[in-house]
Order: sequence, then C-alpha cells, then structure tokens
Amino acid sequence: MKHDVHIAHISDLHIAGSGEGRQLQDLDRMLEYLNVSGYDHLVISGDLSDRGRTEDWAIVKDKLVRHGWYHWERTTVVAGNHDLIRLEEEMRFYNAMNPLQGLRERACRQRAESFCRFFRELVTAGDDTEPAFPFIKVMRFPAATLSIVACNSVHAWSPTDNPLGARGVIDPSELRAIASPAVRKALSGSFVIGLCHHALKVYGTDRLLDQAFDWTMELKNRDDFLQVMREIDARVVLHGHFHRFQTYTSGGIEFINGGSFRYASKRFSALWIAEDGSFTQEFSDIPL
Repeated sequence: MKHDVHIAHISDLHIAGSGEGRQLQDLDRMLEYLNVSGYDHLVISGDLSDRGRTEDWAIVKDKLVRHGWYHWERTTVVAGNHDLIRLEEEMRFYNAMNPLQGLRERACRQRAESFCRFFRELVTAGDDTEPAFPFIKVMRFPAATLSIVACNSVHAWSPTDNPLGARGVIDPSELRAIASPAVRKALSGSFVIGLCHHALKVYGTDRLLDQAFDWTMELKNRDDFLQVMREIDARVVLHGHFHRFQTYTSGGIEFINGGSFRYASKRFSALWIAEDGSFTQEFSDIPL
C-alpha cells in the first residue's frame, strides 16, 4: 500500500485551437508521464483556453479522456480569466461603451456555469447535482483523505476596474458557502487544499512598475479569501494566473503557483501528502 498521496498540478495551458501540434503533443507526454509515475490526482488551475472558446475546453477534455484522467477522483479543474472572458470582444466599442456593468457580471457568471457543466463529471462525480462554483471534493485514498475546495476567482471585465480582464475576485457568497458549518464538518479530518485561478501574491514590491502590474493581476478580496482558507484549516492553496513556478506562505498556509504549461510544458508541481498529514512539494520536469 502506498504511504502517501501524489498530486500533480499544472496551470495556464492557454490552448488556442487544434493547430498547436507541439503543445498538444507535450500535453500527451505530460499526462502519460503522470500515469506511469503513479500520480493519484491531477489539478489544473485555470486558463485551459487562451481565447475563451469551448472548443479549447473540448481539446483538453479529449486529452484527459484518452489518457484515463477524465474521472472525478482523478482530476480537478477550475476556470481562469482566459476561459471566461473574451477580451477582444469585451474591448470592442459597443461593449466598452456599455454602461451596464451588471450585464457583464451576469454574462461572466453564466460563462462560469457553462464551464462547470462542460466538465460536469469532474465537478459532481456524475450525480444529479447541478455543477457550480464553489464545489468541494472529499476523496479517500488508502494513505489519506484529501479534500479540494474549488472557487471561481474570475472577475468580469470592466473598462475601469478590470480593463485587462486579469483582476480577480471571489464572490462573497462563495466564501460564505465554504465557511459554512456543514462544509467545515464535511472537511473535518481531511487534508484540505484550496484551489482557485488567481494568485494571493504577485510581485508585492515597492517598485511602481511592479505595483501597477500587481493591480492588473490581483485578487481583489485576497484577505477575505485567506481568512476563509484559515477557517477551514486549509494546508495548501493551489493557483496559477501569474506565470511563475513559485511557493510562498501566508497566514500559515503554503501557496503553490503552478506556473504556465504553455511556456514550460515539461514542468509541473508535485505534492506528496503523507499518512501523518505532513507534505512535501517540489517542481519537477518530465524526462526529455
């Protein structure tokens, strides 16, 4: 019997159609390597598509199916801003001049709902529950019980508040649902992993250029998110968005940025969770 649970984490695939032969071959190699290496679960933390196209989601889904990863207990995916926001369309004149931000926000929520329905089998284990964010997975492996708490952190495009479509926010209703007594009871006794697309930390320096970049990429209500992660005793939070393979600690929680598969398609984050609740993490490269 294995004495730990092996989690692989990739992010920001930015698939842009079936013509990207080299990147899709690299994805085949990655999924096959994770299979033969005995990984138990795969997490993809958003930006499956580069242009918000359902056809790109279908490419990823097909790859997961072909390699035996398209099962609730084997893979978890969340949406990124490139999955839900078609920036070129949003920035066209008729949208940029549309003063009804509420309509944009509703369209973004509907797109998130479409994402969950598309990957229904990975969200609800195939039951009759309506797939939606946030969702919780409690998975019992021989070595440990693992829980993943997944949120949608994509913020609707706005010409003033989110002009590049890259700022994030987690709806307060999602945070309240996660912090509810029922959810906390369900998570009790398991190793809890938080999951969203946006980073808690980008650059975080005093340089004005870095601060400007941080503003365009930030998770607006990161303090609220961190507080909820602490309330549910999350040990680790996985995310992507900022294309840098990095780890950092905040509030006693280890945050792991899965980098970008598009720009480093042989690298992934490996997380090992032991029977006693301890864990180790490293960034690994698949063999050439």
